Amino acid sequence: MKVCVPTMGLEGLNDMVAQHFGRAPTYTVVDTETNKIETIANTGEHMGGTRLPPEFIAEAGAHIMLCSGLGPKAVGMFEEFGIDVFIGASGTVRDAIAAWRSGLLEEATNENACREHKQH
Repeated sequence: MKVCVPTMGLEGLNDMVAQHFGRAPTYTVVDTETNKIETIANTGEHMGGTRLPPEFIAEAGAHIMLCSGLGPKAVGMFEEFGIDVFIGASGTVRDAIAAWRSGLLEEATNENACREHKQH
C-alpha cells in the first residue's frame, strides 16, 4: 500500500509534515510493503503549475493521503480517485504513518475540511 504525506523537503521518513496541503513543497510517497520512498515535487496550481495535487498523487499510485488538513475540493478529488484521506497528521512522515496505523488520525470529510478553503 502506498501512503502519501505532504512534506517540506527531501528527507523521506524524517521529513516534516507540511501544514498547508496545497502549498507543500513536496509529497512523500511510502510503500508500506517494500519501504520504497518516492518524493514528488509539488507542481500544482498553488506552486505555479497547471494541475492539482490529487491528480499527480493519484498517478504516483497512492492509496492513502495523510495530512494536517485540506479543503473540501481536494477531499472530493481524492474521493474520485479512490484515495482515502486522513487529517491530523503532524511531526515527521514516520510519525504520521505511526499515528495512522494506530487509528489516531480522522478520516477527512467535507464537514471537517479546512474552513478557510470552503467556497461560499
